[in-house]
Amino acid sequence: MARRCEWATGVDSLYIDYHDKEWGIPLHDDRKLFEMLILEGAQAGLSWITILKKRENYRQAFDQFDAEKIASYTERKCISLQNDPGIVRNKLKINAAVVNAKCYLDVLEEYQSFNAYIWQFVDGEPIKNHWVSMQDIPTTTEQSDAMSKALKKRGFKFVGPTICYAFMQATGMVNDHTTDCICY
Repeated sequence: MARRCEWATGVDSLYIDYHDKEWGIPLHDDRKLFEMLILEGAQAGLSWITILKKRENYRQAFDQFDAEKIASYTERKCISLQNDPGIVRNKLKINAAVVNAKCYLDVLEEYQSFNAYIWQFVDGEPIKNHWVSMQDIPTTTEQSDAMSKALKKRGFKFVGPTICYAFMQATGMVNDHTTDCICY
């Protein structure tokens, strides 16, 4: 039987699929990177499976993560999102998505791509770690601290060092599959 990271064993098939086909795989598509940044922020204080189960609803509710549309959301639209049971209805997280869309567009204007900006925190190359168990994996690193600080300076919300590290793991900037995992 194939072994996986501890967090992806004996759980929902959606989680296993996410582990096997997304987590730790380098992602370079601007819109998908933006989506993951918003979803990681939405996950704060919750389990990732909660967000995975709501991801399709998020895509619908947030216009397929079209940053230009999200940046123009009105207060009325934000209130309607707070009443949408398909997403996490946290006012601060919803408002953060709008703020982050505006900040994301600023980064695009300056760097021509979010990918170019965000991957600089790992010098453009994935960091492949060699963890034996999940207990070895840190929740923050020097790189996630730097990313968090830079994003906050630009006005992004819900981008603390732990959220940034989870984002880095999810988008393959860091490969934290344990050494006994089939995806290592």
